[in-house]
Amino acid sequence: MNVVIIGAGVAGLTTAMLLSKQPGYNIVVAAKHMPGDYDIEYASPWAGANYMPVSVSGTEAAKWDKDTWGPLADLGKNHPEAGVHFQDCEIHSRDKDLGSATADWFAELLSPNPWFSKVVPNFRSLPKESLGPGINSATVFTSVCINTAIYLPWLVSQCLANGVIFKRSIFKHINDAALPDVHPHGKVDLVVNCTGLMASKLGGVEDKSVVPARGQIVIVRNEAGKMLDVSGTDDGDEEACYVMTRAAGGGTVLGGSYQKGNWESQPDPNLAIRIMKRAVSMYPALTDGKGIEHLDVIRHGVGLRPVREGGTRIEKERIDGLWVVHNYGAGGAGYQLLYGCAKATVELVEEALGARPKL
Repeated sequence: MNVVIIGAGVAGLTTAMLLSKQPGYNIVVAAKHMPGDYDIEYASPWAGANYMPVSVSGTEAAKWDKDTWGPLADLGKNHPEAGVHFQDCEIHSRDKDLGSATADWFAELLSPNPWFSKVVPNFRSLPKESLGPGINSATVFTSVCINTAIYLPWLVSQCLANGVIFKRSIFKHINDAALPDVHPHGKVDLVVNCTGLMASKLGGVEDKSVVPARGQIVIVRNEAGKMLDVSGTDDGDEEACYVMTRAAGGGTVLGGSYQKGNWESQPDPNLAIRIMKRAVSMYPALTDGKGIEHLDVIRHGVGLRPVREGGTRIEKERIDGLWVVHNYGAGGAGYQLLYGCAKATVELVEEALGARPKL
């Protein structure tokens, strides 16, 4: 079977890797942007990236989250070349953030007994006397942090080892991925749509429920040693405060923002200052108790999370007679859902092509 996967972000690459392990598929990953590129349309390189589930208990997304922990933990334990490492993760909660956009988004994460407490190792609540000023409660667990600059090329290498072909392509309509010159093995049997934010503009899809949620970060050389996140900030609903250190010398990510509908690609210097001030205030050890002038900045970054109203779209349909399976719209959860979503996508591919009975 000849399959074209549109998109070489973490969703497209993970889907290609899992599908290429199944017999009988000739796979082409066709994309405008590839690992190594840094472009505002291409979210995956900018991500933190980590495992901090925000999916509500009992939902399909929670199942995808759960299905992703095992593979990520295996990479952290057994495959250092993938750029994934274990890190303690502290979630700080402030009562005054209750009802804010960030606290609502993080509701499950902030729970003292979330569903994932039985999935991740070492989940526990921190004693109140150990908490900093203004923090009313906190939990901690073992998570992973991913160096995207290593992990995305690693995914490519796994795909190449399984015979996947990569090519640069720009499609105006999803059916263009089935044109005769796209797949070297002939007629395309199915297309997988992993276009992320660009699903809002791709002909035949044009999903207007997909919008950007602009995230701005500062990457520094200062070591954090752990991952920290807080339920909100005093700078408005569109801003957030988190810290994480990427694996294998990838630097420490300070964030951030969650600005829905904002396509601006350039860093806002005033927001960058607020991000750094919040990070140092939350975790003074970053600068040994000194100010932000003691942060050693590597670069500033902006990425656009592909947020879809109603959640990630994993489904199949026929578009002008062509089988299409969609996997896009994970927003800021692309890495922590990646294996669950890709597994579900592969199942739909096999169902559409008759390799798996419909449930």
